[in-house]
Amino acid sequence: MILARDCLAAERPVDKVAMTLRAASLWADGGGVPPAVDVPATALRPGRPARPVLVHHARLAPRKLGSPAGRAAFLHALAHIEFNAINLAWDAVCRFRGLPERFYLDWSQVAGEEALHFDMLCARLQELGHDYGDFPAHDGLWEMAEKTAHDVLVRMALVPRVLEARGLDVTPGMIARLEQVGDTRSVRILERILADEIGHVRIGTHWYRYLCRQRALDPVLTFGHLWREYRLGPVRKPINTTARQQAGFDAMEIDMLETMGGEAT
Repeated sequence: MILARDCLAAERPVDKVAMTLRAASLWADGGGVPPAVDVPATALRPGRPARPVLVHHARLAPRKLGSPAGRAAFLHALAHIEFNAINLAWDAVCRFRGLPERFYLDWSQVAGEEALHFDMLCARLQELGHDYGDFPAHDGLWEMAEKTAHDVLVRMALVPRVLEARGLDVTPGMIARLEQVGDTRSVRILERILADEIGHVRIGTHWYRYLCRQRALDPVLTFGHLWREYRLGPVRKPINTTARQQAGFDAMEIDMLETMGGEAT
């Protein structure tokens, strides 16, 4: 897993993207997963550049899509999510041991697709006169990674199936807002991201259920228990039922999410 660890540790975004795409391609083309190396979990640190400055999410200004600057701030926030998602995928590969080879191949694939998303968003940012790091960002996604680092089942439940699945709910509305202001280039990028993220959440769902079977746990009851244990709060509406079904959520899970309440976004 040395290659995966190096991808995780890379600090410069251009290096992380290039290394990630190379590693994901190598494994997908039949290179297989290299033998695991004994890397202490405490040694796994995501590489990141000095910028963007990380602040509490409440300190981030609203992003108004009616101006190029507002759209740039919005796309920067998405790019930051995708950058963190690269690290999350490689962290899963490096941190969790003893799983089938398919687990590591799946998350290397996810890392590669997240790297492509980040690259597309950065290119669009540059068209709008900005670079990644020009705006402040928050670290909520990685904070959840740290909270779930102790257990792969909890990671699969709460990162792909909660945080990333939330993207399935909100992205159609983002696309509609960008269409209203005529930003078709950004729309195409978000459409690609949405299609890929359905697959990422589906991968998380597959491995969550695999781990529940291994531990003789009911996946629906366990998901609800973890939601309450980690105080994730009410589910905001609307829920993208179609996308969540495509990502592996069953009717009982969607009904549970619908009853958790929450305000429309």
